[in-house]
Amino acid sequence: MEVSPPVRASDETDAVRTDSQLIYFSSTSENTGRFVVKLGREVARIPLYAKDAPLLATRPFVLVVPTYGGTGGEGSVPKQVIRFLNNPQNRQLLRGVIGAGNTNFGDNYCLAADIIAAKCQVPHLYRFELMGTPEDVTRVNQGLDTFWTRLSQTQK
Repeated sequence: MEVSPPVRASDETDAVRTDSQLIYFSSTSENTGRFVVKLGREVARIPLYAKDAPLLATRPFVLVVPTYGGTGGEGSVPKQVIRFLNNPQNRQLLRGVIGAGNTNFGDNYCLAADIIAAKCQVPHLYRFELMGTPEDVTRVNQGLDTFWTRLSQTQK
């Protein structure tokens, strides 16, 4: 995994800027992080702790997000991801979502990605369980390549 080197912003917010096209959140369990590492792409991680400097996207990106929480979707989207997307610049640059989850959650499997996709009006591109399989890694990499190619062609 190539982690894009964070560059401290010179503005008052003390944000960490990233030009990575793949931004993810992973809890201390690191399941989502382990999956993202397997992709072998440049990535940036949304900070785990509120005391950490916030992450600021500087170019369009796809978000990889796990689902937490229980019934009815309450608490499904991690608070750190909500904080990240509450920044208008980050929300404006979001182009798609990939969901991580656990099929034991039943109807709530990858619900965080569904919620974000609907709220931000971007596609939910893929879903995988826990740390993903080798097939998931292949499909996500191929899907991201196709997604960014198509997006660049439609923006011309």
